[in-house]
Amino acid sequence: MTIDGEEDLAALRRIGKVVALARDAMLAEAKAGVSTLELDEVGRDVMKAHKARSAPKLAYKFPGFTCISVNEDLAHGIPSKKRLRDGDLVNIDVSAELDGYWADTGASTAVGDVSPRVEELLEVTKKAQLDAMSQARAGKPLNIVGQVVEKHAKRHGFRIIETLGGHGVGRFIHEDPHVPNHFIRREKKPLWEGLVLTIEPFLTMSATEVFELDDGWTLRTVDGCLGAQFEHTFVVMNGAPIVLT
Repeated sequence: MTIDGEEDLAALRRIGKVVALARDAMLAEAKAGVSTLELDEVGRDVMKAHKARSAPKLAYKFPGFTCISVNEDLAHGIPSKKRLRDGDLVNIDVSAELDGYWADTGASTAVGDVSPRVEELLEVTKKAQLDAMSQARAGKPLNIVGQVVEKHAKRHGFRIIETLGGHGVGRFIHEDPHVPNHFIRREKKPLWEGLVLTIEPFLTMSATEVFELDDGWTLRTVDGCLGAQFEHTFVVMNGAPIVLT
């Protein structure tokens, strides 16, 4: 969507705050011994307290309030009774609707101690998201996002899942345009002021593709390697973005 005045922006800020609160509450509880179902309940309770509705449930009848993916499961993981262990890499993706407005956010975190290379994966993915978001300004081409993400990935020897990317959001959970995380030279459509987007790079140790498990949801790296994702919803501006989550 494209915001049309302060009313839209205020409503987006409200739902953005809800999903950010849920994300942060879940990240704080992502410890060894905690099940992903218990994490999902934390997110559910935050949404319920603010009268927001889970976007994956509302839009797609997803079997969870949030998506929680562990290790080689990179996205759309179904919450379960499986408990986190030291050394796990967990991704939490939270999206919700409130009063007809939608927002989406995500973050990855390590459980306990992990290798320096895994810590680097987390740091680089987060930096790629923030840098790409700061460069996504009105008048610039959409492919600036992929250009920035690709630069960070190549510099540190990580790979990009090219089939996954950001998207428009605001009046529904997934709207146009699709926002690739790799550089596509021909994708020169310009960004414009007021456009509401998510940017969410998926970087991995080695894989460039994922496949869907038999559960019909979970996306796993084809070679079983680890990956990370960070995501914010924001409003494109002529200058610095308005980050909603």
